[in-house]
Amino acid sequence: MATRILVVDDDPVSLKLVTTILKQANYETLTATSGAEVLSRLDELRPDLVISDVEMPGMNGYELTRQLRQHPLTAQLPIMILTAHDNVQEKIRGFEAGADEYMIKPFDPSELQARVRVLLRRTMVTPPSEAQKISGKVIAVFSLRGGVGTSTVAANVAVGLAQLWNCRVGLIDLSLTTGQSALLLNLPLRKTWADLARVSVNDIDADLIEKVCLNHSSGVFVLAAPSRPEHAELITNDKVARVIETLKEHHHYLVLDLPHDFSATTLAGLDHADEILLLLAPELASVHAAACALDVFDTLKYPRNIIRLVLNWTFERRGLARREIEEALQRPIDVVLPFVSDTFVMAINRGIPPILESPPTPLGALFEDWAYILSKPEHQKQPPAQPSPMYQRVAARLAQRQAKR
Repeated sequence: MATRILVVDDDPVSLKLVTTILKQANYETLTATSGAEVLSRLDELRPDLVISDVEMPGMNGYELTRQLRQHPLTAQLPIMILTAHDNVQEKIRGFEAGADEYMIKPFDPSELQARVRVLLRRTMVTPPSEAQKISGKVIAVFSLRGGVGTSTVAANVAVGLAQLWNCRVGLIDLSLTTGQSALLLNLPLRKTWADLARVSVNDIDADLIEKVCLNHSSGVFVLAAPSRPEHAELITNDKVARVIETLKEHHHYLVLDLPHDFSATTLAGLDHADEILLLLAPELASVHAAACALDVFDTLKYPRNIIRLVLNWTFERRGLARREIEEALQRPIDVVLPFVSDTFVMAINRGIPPILESPPTPLGALFEDWAYILSKPEHQKQPPAQPSPMYQRVAARLAQRQAKR
């Protein structure tokens, strides 16, 4: 059955142009010339995606988007705003109304088709079944000191695992008051942890969790932090544990983006971790925070062999030497992220992790290799049937290193 796309625009020329481009990509198109018409015909239309103009008589595109988000039939429907308004304030209005994508007129036909494909893929949910149950690996990314790149590392590792193995990977943002996982992947906060806030623990199941996850084009499913800090208070450690335990049965990997504390919800995440990436920067306060975290891990009886130290070189010069840090912590540093502040800033502002840059940068290649190292043994032992370009690059570098030994 063809994908049905509803195009809403009161300009007949624009309406004709958009529908023609979509038909060329083999989509079935439906049309409406006003928001009121859309709302009155929802039962009849049943679209898979809506593309709406902003300036229309009676009800503009933002208000239509808000109305669609409040209707049970269209609450989870992917929505694209297509408009001539090209300023940041208008984009913010669109995303706040509930839009998933915002595109400016005039546009290139191939770009519109590409964005539609990505948006449909991002919002496509495959309901889990009993046959899909697996034993997922949980990787926690943690630091007691902020500003060391915890969220960046979590996002890149999650994307790397999904791209390497073409499997289900969940990125769970447990920084519940200020989490940015969705932002780092350029995903709108249409669904978040807040949708589970008032649901009892016993009512949380795989189907419900899937419905409140955001789908990224890389294959990563993101459970985003609430958009408002007060909603975080309703997320308990029992709910966090329930979500992790449930998702482990349907995802090969779960990556936890943790806050900089030992709150009850943070501990719920750490308790389920099969591997903990402890981040630090080459400065005294960060090393002290890492030492405190290691002491707590020992107190909590976390196995030392599941903890890996990641040094993010956040300074251009004069940071503490790696050897000095290792002597202070009495542990080896497993990986060093180089100083590339401009690369990280651009990635954050664009919502494109370095690991997805094409062609791959040295930093992207490092994240690719690190994702492979963190992979489950059964994946490392069995190459995928259809290796992705990322897997092929990692395999080539691995072969080169082995040849030099």
